[in-house]
Amino acid sequence: MNPKVTAYLENLNRWQEELTLLRKIVLNCNLTEAYKWKHPCYTYKNKNVVIIHDFKDYCAISFLKGSLLKDTEDILIQPTENIQASRQIRFTKLNEIKTLSTIIKHYIFEAIEVEKSGQKVAYKALSDYDIPTELEEQFQNDNDFKNAFSNLTPGRQKGYLLFFNKAKQSKTKINRIENNKQRILDGYGLTDCTCGLSKRKPNCDGSHKQLNA
Repeated sequence: MNPKVTAYLENLNRWQEELTLLRKIVLNCNLTEAYKWKHPCYTYKNKNVVIIHDFKDYCAISFLKGSLLKDTEDILIQPTENIQASRQIRFTKLNEIKTLSTIIKHYIFEAIEVEKSGQKVAYKALSDYDIPTELEEQFQNDNDFKNAFSNLTPGRQKGYLLFFNKAKQSKTKINRIENNKQRILDGYGLTDCTCGLSKRKPNCDGSHKQLNA
């Protein structure tokens, strides 16, 4: 049992009983307990398999390659429409976890077998994402901007394309592009920290916490 996970659970204001039970269930599946992304994470031979989360309206167990599971009970939820691999089982009551405990274990063991088999999630390629006309026009008028976008990692490019394309009106798309243009020129992704203090730019190393000190 990882002491960081114990501390995390002890400091919860909500879902403490629920996540403590989920922790017990997962540990009975012979996974290694770690603490990553500020949440309990369970691994098989250093490969992330499941995470347990607390959210405002529910708690959940997330399967990192959940899209590869058979989901025989039809209980897996895709967190958002753009999430390709991860799937969740969500709970709002302790009794729900107790009732599904055997099924949860079955899903965990299946997830372990997926990891053992070396199966990979077939992610959409960058070429599968539409580039909005409004962005193409910006590229034609600003070669530096085009190059900066091309130099972003594929994941960061996908994030921007999804965000821009979500806007239904052309005017909104243009506004979103203009509002994020400097971020792109600076090499940042849509959700990257831009405090300027990180030594791992464009990744965040937590240095921005100094601003709140």
